[in-house]
Amino acid sequence: MAERDPRLLRWIDSLISTPGLTAIRDFAEAWQVHVEGSLIALERVQSFGGPIVDVGSGGGSPGIPLAQALPDREMMLLEANARRCVYLETAARELPNVLVVRGRAEEQVTDQFGVALARALAPAAVAAEWCLPLVAIGGAVLLYAGPSAERERAGRVAEQLGGELVESTAGLLELRKVGPTPTGFPRRPGVARKRPLA
Repeated sequence: MAERDPRLLRWIDSLISTPGLTAIRDFAEAWQVHVEGSLIALERVQSFGGPIVDVGSGGGSPGIPLAQALPDREMMLLEANARRCVYLETAARELPNVLVVRGRAEEQVTDQFGVALARALAPAAVAAEWCLPLVAIGGAVLLYAGPSAERERAGRVAEQLGGELVESTAGLLELRKVGPTPTGFPRRPGVARKRPLA
């Protein structure tokens, strides 16, 4: 069980003691938010094959808990911030299926992942534009989205990028990749946030 894995216990300890990664300082609360909260996507992730990418991984949530739960799946933690990448490399060194990459979603090779994950990355419509081009047809983007997420806007963006809004639950937004992403996407870094598609 995930709650007994000493690697995750050590990760939560390091997460709450490293400035700038989470505002949570209580271990039990951090476990609930960063481990249990990450694992709400486990069943959905398991329904798709191929490698997984955690876009804008930050302190490693949701990528690290899901990598621990899925040891046979390759997990890329994609993070643009150099300091956070150094942290992630240390935090994930006990998980052989994890690769930490410094970079932005807009700079990655498209159509290479079965699942792209994003949590607290950007508004859902912007995160959809960053993540959908990374996913191969038949794969999915799973956005950890709160109740205020603009699901309809994210769905409209998905339709423009070869995707569709499949499922929206209390915490998870699933965008399925059903067709090719048009030429010109992803747009260059910064454009999606400045000029959202929807």
